[in-house]
Amino acid sequence: MKLYLMQHAFAYSAEEDPERPLSPSGVAQAKAAALGLKRFGLSFDLIVTSPKRRAQQSAALVAEKVRYPYSDIVTTEAVLPDRPPEELLGLLQKEPTNYNVLVVGHMPHLANLAHKIMGGGDLTFTNAGLSC
Repeated sequence: MKLYLMQHAFAYSAEEDPERPLSPSGVAQAKAAALGLKRFGLSFDLIVTSPKRRAQQSAALVAEKVRYPYSDIVTTEAVLPDRPPEELLGLLQKEPTNYNVLVVGHMPHLANLAHKIMGGGDLTFTNAGLSC
C-alpha cells in the first residue's frame, strides 16, 4: 500500500468560527495542492478523512481535482488529532495492498502515524502539504 498523508489546509481559528472551516486562503491552498497532485498524475483508490469540517473540505477539493468520487470518501474518527495511529492502521489493513490511499487529517495524529510507520523519526507537516 502506498500511503499519502496530508494535513488539512489553513482554517479559521476557533475564535473566528468554532467549526473551523477552511478560510478563503485555505480553500486556495487546498485547490493548489490538488492541482499539484493532478499534475503529478496521482490518483487514489481510497481517500480517508476525519469528521472535522476543515479536513473534509480539504479532502473534497482534492477528490474533485483528481476525479475521485466525493461519495466514496471515507470519514472516520480514527483520523482525529488525539487518536492513536494503530486505530487507523487497523482500518487500512483491511484494504488491498496495491491501493494508493490518501489520508487527510490533523496534527499530531499525522506525525504520530508517520512515526509509527517509519519506526521512528519525525516528519514535519504543513497545511495542505503531502507526504508519502
